[in-house]
Amino acid sequence: MNAWLSCMLMSFVVGTALQLQSPHLLDTTVYGSLMSLALLSLGAAGYLSLRGISRLCAAKFWLVRACLMACTALLAFGLTGLRAHLIQIQQLQPQLEGQNLRVTGLVAAMPQFHDAGVRFVFEVEQAVFQGRPVAIPPKILLGWYGGSWTGPEVLSDLQPGPMAIQAGERWQFTVRLKAPHGNLNPHGFDYELWLWEQGIQATGYVRAGAQDAAPRRIDNTWLHPVEWARQQVRDAVSKRGQQERGQQDTWGVVAALVVGDQRAIDHAQWEVFRITGVAHLMSISGLHITMLAWLAAALVRVCWRTSSRLCLWIPAPVAAAWVGLVVATAYALFSGWGLPAQRTICMLSTWTLLHHLGRRWPWSVQWMLACAVVVAWDPWALMQAGFWLSFVAVGVLFAAGPNPTEQTPGPLRHLKNLFKEQWVVTLALTPLTLLLFGQVSWVGLLANLVAIPWVTLLVTPLSLLGMVVPLCWDAAAWALQGLLFLLHHMALWSWAVSFLPQAPWWAGALGLGGGALLVLNLPWCMRLAGVPMLMPLFFWYVPTPAPGQFEVLAADVGQGTAVLVRTSKHALLYDAGPRYSKESDAGHRILVPLLRALDVKLNRLVLSHRDADHVGGALAVLKAHPQADLVSSLEDGHELTRVVQSRNSGANTSERCEAGQQWVWDEVHFEFLHPQAQDYGQSLKSNALSCVLLISAAPVNGQVRTVLLTGDIERTEEKSLLQSGASLQSHLLLVPHHGSKTSSSRAFLEAVQPEQAFVQAGYRNRFGHPRPDVMMRYETQGIRVYQSVWCGASTWRSVTPALMQCARDEQRRYWHHVSPIESRDIDK
Repeated sequence: MNAWLSCMLMSFVVGTALQLQSPHLLDTTVYGSLMSLALLSLGAAGYLSLRGISRLCAAKFWLVRACLMACTALLAFGLTGLRAHLIQIQQLQPQLEGQNLRVTGLVAAMPQFHDAGVRFVFEVEQAVFQGRPVAIPPKILLGWYGGSWTGPEVLSDLQPGPMAIQAGERWQFTVRLKAPHGNLNPHGFDYELWLWEQGIQATGYVRAGAQDAAPRRIDNTWLHPVEWARQQVRDAVSKRGQQERGQQDTWGVVAALVVGDQRAIDHAQWEVFRITGVAHLMSISGLHITMLAWLAAALVRVCWRTSSRLCLWIPAPVAAAWVGLVVATAYALFSGWGLPAQRTICMLSTWTLLHHLGRRWPWSVQWMLACAVVVAWDPWALMQAGFWLSFVAVGVLFAAGPNPTEQTPGPLRHLKNLFKEQWVVTLALTPLTLLLFGQVSWVGLLANLVAIPWVTLLVTPLSLLGMVVPLCWDAAAWALQGLLFLLHHMALWSWAVSFLPQAPWWAGALGLGGGALLVLNLPWCMRLAGVPMLMPLFFWYVPTPAPGQFEVLAADVGQGTAVLVRTSKHALLYDAGPRYSKESDAGHRILVPLLRALDVKLNRLVLSHRDADHVGGALAVLKAHPQADLVSSLEDGHELTRVVQSRNSGANTSERCEAGQQWVWDEVHFEFLHPQAQDYGQSLKSNALSCVLLISAAPVNGQVRTVLLTGDIERTEEKSLLQSGASLQSHLLLVPHHGSKTSSSRAFLEAVQPEQAFVQAGYRNRFGHPRPDVMMRYETQGIRVYQSVWCGASTWRSVTPALMQCARDEQRRYWHHVSPIESRDIDK
C-alpha cells in the first residue's frame, strides 16, 4: 500500500512536469476535459474500492493501477494548465506599454534598496490611463530610481531620489510599465520564469518628473504585517552593521539568516560561498528550520513534563512536536517562504501529524508526499535548481540511512555520522550541482564539515536571538568573522573549484543515479557500478567547428553588444555587453557563465570602443579568462588596458585595432577594416573608432562564408569603408549601432549584400533601437533581420549559412514573453 501511494504521488509530480515542457498553452477546454476525465476515473475507482471490490488493489490488476497513475498525471497536467491560464489572462495589454499610468495600491513585499534607488512588489488596486480606469496585472514589479541611474528605460526627468517606503503602505504613483521580458541565453537564468512564478505580469518604474503627478503616500494599511516586520528587522540589522565598520562583510549574512534577504550579501561574498560549496548555509535552509523546530520542541518537552495535568491532557512528545512545527512555520514565513522552507514544513507537518495519530509511514512516502504538496502549491518550482537540490539531498540522506551494524559508541558515533552524512550529500549532489551550475567544489566537503555545525548551532541561533537582544547580532557577526576568514583562504586555493561544460539532461540523470548508487548501504561491488554512470557528466565534450569553419553566437545581453566567435581550437569575444548596475554587469551575469557552460577558453577579447554598453562586462570576462589578450580602440591609460598590462607584468597583451591587422586561427581568417591608424590622432567620438572585424571561413566549393562585425559605426565610417576598397560582402552582418538612424546607409547595405543580419538591443530601450525606418531599409534589400528581443541569443555557423538558431525558439515555454514583432512573424 505504501509503494502504491508513493507511485500515485510520483504520478502527480510527473504530470505537472510534463505540462511545464509545453511551448504554448492549450485551450482551457482541453485542460478542463482532462481534469474531468481524471476525476471521474479516480472517483469511480474510489467508489468501487468502497463497495468492497478489493481486486483493484491486487497485484494482477497492474493495468488498472497504471491507468489510475495515468489519471493522476492527467489531473496534475490539467490543473497546472488551468492555473497557467489564470496567470496569463492577467498580462499587460500591449497598448498600455510605455504609457503614463496613475496607479494606486499596496507595497506588498519588503522593498529592496540599492545605490540607484529601490525595487518593490506593488499590488494594484486601481489604474487610470488618460482619466479612465484600465485593467492591468494585479501584481507588478516597480523600480523607483534616483538621478544616478543610467538604465535603458529611465528618462532624465526623474527626481534626485526615491522616498522611504515600507511594506503595507498604500501609495499612488505615475508609472510606465512593460511586459515581463528578460535575456534568454543557452544555460542562462530564466528571468521571465522567475517573474511568472511570483505572479508578476508587468515591470516598470515610477515617474516623478516635473510634468508628472508626485508620488503620494496615502496611508499605512497593515495588510502585510509579516513583510513589514521583516523590513523592520532587516533595517535594524543593517543599521547596527553600519555602526560596526570592521565587520561589514558579515552583516549581510546575518540579515540573510534572519529574514532571508539574500540580496544583502554582495556578489563577491556569494562567489566565495559558491566556490567553497557552503552557499546553501548562507540563507534560510531546511537545516536551519529543522534546528529551530528541534530546539523549540526540546524546550517545550522539558517544561511540559513539569505539569502532570498537561501531560494527562496531551502527552509531552506530542505537544512538543506541534509547538516545534508552529515555531518552524513562523520562521519559514518570516524568512520569505522559499523552496527549502516549503519542503521542510511539508515534511515536518507530515511527521507531526503521523506522530499525533500514532502511525509510521516509510520515509519514501513522507518524502514523496512533501514533494507532491510543494509541486501542487507551486508547480513551477520544478524548474528551479533549489527544488532539486533540496529534495535530492533529503532523499539521499534517507536512502543511505544509518548502518544497522554500527557498533561505535557515544560521541564518536555522532561524529562519524556527521562525517558520513556530509560525505553522502556531497557525493550524491556533485552530479546534480555539475548539471545545474557547471561546477564542482573540491573543498566543499571540508568547508561544510566546519561551516554546518558552526552556522547551524551557533551563528543562526545568535542571529535569531538578536531580534530580542540586539547584542546577539554582534556576537553572530563576530562568530562569522573567523568562518569567513577560513572560507576566503580556501576559495583562493587553485584547485578549490573546477568548471566543467554543461552536459545534457540525460547525462545529469545518469550521473545522479551513479552518485546515489555510490552512497547507498550496498556491497562495494554494487556501489562501484555507479562510477561508469558518472563518466558522461564529468567528461562531456562540447562540439566545436571543424578546421576552416567558425561559429558566431550573439548573446542576449539587452541594450549592448557581445558576440562570441569560435573556431576549431580558438575563441574570440567581440565586446562584453553593458553594465546593469554597480553590482551587476553582462560579464558576470551572462557571459562568464555562458563561456563556462560551453567550455570556452578565450584567446582574445575585442572591445570595439569605449561605450558602456560594449565594455560593461569586460572586467569580469578578463578576470575569468586571464590568458586572453585585449584588442580595442580604447585610449592609453584606460582602466581595462591597465588591468591587462598589470596582470601580465607589463607584457604587451593589449593593443589597438587598426585597419590591415589580420591573423589566422584554424584556417579561419580575421581582419580589421577600421579604424585607420591616423584616426587615433583626431578628436573623434567613440563610435567613430569602432573596431570593424571581418571573419572569413576557408573556401568550400569555391565559396567563402564571411561575417562582418561593425560595432557602432555611423554613416561617415560606412562611407570611409566603401572608399577604402576593402571587400565588404558578407553572409551575416552585425547591424551597425543597434539599428540607429545614423547607420545602415543604403549604399553600405548594397556593398555588404548580407543574406542575414542581427541586432542586439534591449526590449523597449530608451533609444528606440532598432529604428523602424532602418529595419524597413533591410527589408527592402531582402535581408532577413534577427532581433535579440524576439530571438534571444542567436547562433550562426559558417557550415550552414542559411540557418540561424534562436534561443527563444529552441527554449520556448508558454511563460516566455512574445513581443508584437515576434507574434507578427509567427503569423506569417
